[in-house]
Amino acid sequence: MDKFEKITGIAAPLPLVNIDTDMIIPKQYLKTIKREGLGVNLFDEMRYDQDGNEIPDFVLNKPAYRETQILVAGENFGCGSSREHAPWAIKDFGIRCVIAPSFADIFFNNCFKNGILPIPLPQEQVDILMKDAEKGANARMTVDLESQVITTSDGVEIAFEVDPFRKHCLLEGLDDIGLTLNKAPAIDGFESKMAQERPWV
Repeated sequence: MDKFEKITGIAAPLPLVNIDTDMIIPKQYLKTIKREGLGVNLFDEMRYDQDGNEIPDFVLNKPAYRETQILVAGENFGCGSSREHAPWAIKDFGIRCVIAPSFADIFFNNCFKNGILPIPLPQEQVDILMKDAEKGANARMTVDLESQVITTSDGVEIAFEVDPFRKHCLLEGLDDIGLTLNKAPAIDGFESKMAQERPWV
């Protein structure tokens, strides 16, 4: 998993509430088990018309937001079914951080497991960041995980909280597999000991 330390990039405003996982990545794209290639279908039904043409008014189709790395959204982001393809699509598009007043629990947990930093903040602080994101590509926002501070293009700093263990995993680029591999020496030692003490197992 890619490390998350500090990013400075374009933030896209998506002021919608209750954005569910089907809106993030529709069910017809859930057949794959690959984490790559889903970014083109992120927010598919909002980005494209029935003929597959881009809808110009959707924020991620606008020239200023095509390289978005930070998404500022409304409350209850990621609600609905617990599809891990949703964070896969977000990450594959290039978005590494989602900021919203609240998140659905399963989506929130899946973000950390896939190298995405979800940041819940009070509505008034989200409003500040949403307004900053509306400035487009010339206004770049910084999210510093180490110091746990978001800095707007105007220099306004907003602190955020994050679980220490999850912070460690993001900073080190450790998903569940990576965490297990870190314990490989201990696992190997245990298996060797058990092979000697209980060879019949």
